[in-house]
Amino acid sequence: MKKTLTNKLDRRKFLGEASCAGLGYLTFMNTLLNLRAINASAISNSSVADDFNDYKAIVCILLAGGNDSFNMLMPYDTNGYNEYVAARSGLFIDPNAPAGLAIDKAPQYDDDNNLEVGTGLNLGHLNGYSQGSKQWAVHPVMDRVKGLFQNGRLAFLSNVGTLTNHITKAQYDLKQGLPLGLYSHSDQIQQWQTGIPHERGAKGWAGKLADMIGDCNANQNISMNVSLSGSNIFQTGNTTIEYAIDPYHGAVGIDGYNPDPMYLVEVARKEALDSLMGSHYEDIFKKTYMDVVRDAKDGFLEFDAALQNSIVFQPNEFPDTNIGMSMEMIARTIDVRNTLGFNRQVFFITAGGWDHHDEVMNNQHGMLKMVSDALGSFQDAMGPSRVNMEDNVFTMLISEFGRTLNSNGNGSDHAWGGNTMVMGGPNLMNGGQIYGDYPSLAANSPQEVGLGRFIPTLSTDEYFAEVAKWFGVPNSELTTLFPNLGNFYDPFSTSPPIGFLNL
Repeated sequence: MKKTLTNKLDRRKFLGEASCAGLGYLTFMNTLLNLRAINASAISNSSVADDFNDYKAIVCILLAGGNDSFNMLMPYDTNGYNEYVAARSGLFIDPNAPAGLAIDKAPQYDDDNNLEVGTGLNLGHLNGYSQGSKQWAVHPVMDRVKGLFQNGRLAFLSNVGTLTNHITKAQYDLKQGLPLGLYSHSDQIQQWQTGIPHERGAKGWAGKLADMIGDCNANQNISMNVSLSGSNIFQTGNTTIEYAIDPYHGAVGIDGYNPDPMYLVEVARKEALDSLMGSHYEDIFKKTYMDVVRDAKDGFLEFDAALQNSIVFQPNEFPDTNIGMSMEMIARTIDVRNTLGFNRQVFFITAGGWDHHDEVMNNQHGMLKMVSDALGSFQDAMGPSRVNMEDNVFTMLISEFGRTLNSNGNGSDHAWGGNTMVMGGPNLMNGGQIYGDYPSLAANSPQEVGLGRFIPTLSTDEYFAEVAKWFGVPNSELTTLFPNLGNFYDPFSTSPPIGFLNL
């Protein structure tokens, strides 16, 4: 039984946003595919496949816009909570400012018994976890995240951000060693995807990772990198681009190409397309273009056929939201990994709308719940009673920057260091912990540089390098992906960069 779907993507709109997953019929007849597709073939390296005979997948979720993550993970002990309340009330600027963005510990409910916005922090208290006298809580609507943390399947990384090197407040004031375009959406969202904070680029670290090890997959018709959100920098390499699928329908083929003879109206169109694809082309550009088209067609037919035999989830197993449907489609794709011939896959989702200069409390109340529910459903789906791959699938969240603790009146502004989450099975993860140094939220604390902005103490290089090591990138290639890594971590160390994964 099919779910009633909301916020469905219009099929033609999706085709316009997708990459090499599908080609519109008119586009096929009248225009050329984006030139990036010429580089879509993987690096040939026959020795790679022998070293990757297990299955591993990365699921990367981008909270685009800059998540106000100090209202996602908050101090709960008395001293820490008081600092949090003071910081979020705007006391850095105005000692008489109201308590704007702090969440009250006691829950309040409306007439329909719904938790009121801005209340109930004690519902998110991470019971039994502390660092000395320090305790924490997650946002009260994130009950699934709280449960995952407490059963060892989820961890937090605190005060993480783009860095070229560790810097001091004095260096910050002199603008020494800062990432390029700090506080800029376009620069920071790019750097979290490229892993290179000192320059602008269009190649993502997952794309370059696929360049290195793409031949470990028997299937070369479908990219190792699968996107639920169309084209993106993260999955774009020198010779790799993403295979884009629809969160609701899966693979999307050439518009107008349907091999089912029942569709009599389209039989002639299909035969015409087959003729075009089967023709011999002397012109290298036309030949390359047609090769890409053939790969798109073959990939669609293969992916779609496999998905027809994937696990069937009940309507209530995943939330009926775009991120929920995306996670369900990823779970179904992982379920048919052997049919499709994959040993390694990287999935990507963009969940937008986190640039909360206004109404941050109301917006996060709904949006953090959507993320939490989707994570919980996905981890359940990876469990032994469903897909049974939870120790082979790692989920990571990224967002271009944290936000100011100080309220701008009804929201928060662009900042730097923030908090994020990582998730996986109990044997994959060293879960139930907070990694990194959660900063003192007091004004003028060692990492605070004004308005509740924090210099990160944990670099994205360390974060990403640990994931890459687990995925199978050799130590010698880590600095190829992350050229500044040596400023934070010895790439040849036998210890992990951070420790949230069992390497």
